[in-house]
Amino acid sequence: MERKLKLIWDFRGPTALKTAAHHEIHLKEYIILEKLSLSLTGYQDINEMHSIAYMVVTDSEMKKVRDSLKPHRGQLYEE
Repeated sequence: MERKLKLIWDFRGPTALKTAAHHEIHLKEYIILEKLSLSLTGYQDINEMHSIAYMVVTDSEMKKVRDSLKPHRGQLYEE
């Protein structure tokens, strides 16, 4: 089974959560346009001034997505 990676975009400031939620919409659109094998996305409030948006990709798709969307960081995804 292929490894799954969580690509993360960080947003900071008083509107971070709203920005992260909006960014997730664009991540979902990208998944459809590029016909990626996984469609797992989300956003999360870390604290009142920091939120993230994320998408999970397979190891084989990671470089293409990373180079196109330029996430701030990534980590192994464990279900």
